[in-house]
Amino acid sequence: MGGRKVLVTGSCGLIGSEVAVFFARQGFAVTGIDSNHRAVFFGPEGDTSWVLERLEREIRGYRHASIDIRDRDALLPFVAEVRPDLIIHAAAQPSHDRAAAIPFLDFEVNALGTLHMLEAARQYCPESPFIHMSTNKVYGDRPNTIALKELETRWDYNDDAYSEGIAEDFPIDQSKHSLFGASKVAGDVMVQEYGRYFNMPTCCLRGGCLTGPNHSGVELHGFLSYLVKCCAEGREYRVYGYKGKQVRDNIHSEDVARFMYEFWKAPRAAEVYNLGGGKQNACSVLEAFALAEEACGKKMQWRYVEENRIGDHICYYSDLRKMRRHYPDWEVRRPLNGIVEEIAGSWMERLRTRTV
Repeated sequence: MGGRKVLVTGSCGLIGSEVAVFFARQGFAVTGIDSNHRAVFFGPEGDTSWVLERLEREIRGYRHASIDIRDRDALLPFVAEVRPDLIIHAAAQPSHDRAAAIPFLDFEVNALGTLHMLEAARQYCPESPFIHMSTNKVYGDRPNTIALKELETRWDYNDDAYSEGIAEDFPIDQSKHSLFGASKVAGDVMVQEYGRYFNMPTCCLRGGCLTGPNHSGVELHGFLSYLVKCCAEGREYRVYGYKGKQVRDNIHSEDVARFMYEFWKAPRAAEVYNLGGGKQNACSVLEAFALAEEACGKKMQWRYVEENRIGDHICYYSDLRKMRRHYPDWEVRRPLNGIVEEIAGSWMERLRTRTV
């Protein structure tokens, strides 16, 4: 793989940074684009300057550009200069709660920014695989129409058609998405269209809860990381609706990076994959509390708010069968309890060194 170049947008985010480090280990020269807009979206707690320092420390020859992907006059010439062999587009406004307060910024980043990246790829490196980090929020609240059963600590599907979770042919329209979900739909469909219309090797990864020890979790984004952070700090965690039994599937960022590597080796055009931890790594908020308490050695402080978030999924986990069928060398390697232990260790270390 010597001499190969990867361009990662959102390189200081959780997925972007993990991907950058992973592909550097595979021998790729890594260029990152990140304007630290996470600090704009979420305030000081979302600042990712520490991640940039990590990338520059861990990746030999790492090149960074603080370009705003909304600025095509700066972006297109930069992509023309780099001419990457692989583009991983992970830059986004990532919170469906925050989007309503910043609708123009949300759409410009998630939809227009994605179009800018696609057009740069089409003009300057159309043969290079283009991997787009989409989201399961493109399905809106349609998953809530599936028959559910209430168990002691979680909701689960009460329909055998969804025994393995949500598959990629699940409908995305006629539902409430949040403005974030709608802007991500626009980017998702455009990535597919560039793949089909221009026969470019593109794929959309509709992520569930993507997590890991390097996540800068905040209340509005980064469910598992923020939950464990609250436990480690003794901070109160607020549970919004559904009795705390709402379910998410969690996948370690390294498993995400490994799937991208498999796609790089055997790219396909206009593909869509539901990328999550699947049924095996699914848990409810209440179940996550128990895992966090065990990992941190502390009791969880939490308060229930009888109001669910707009467009929130009651139960969602990804059906991974299409991914495994297309890429049989890939599997979810990092189990849920191990992920929580890693996150807890990371937050407690950051607390000890006063970097948070």
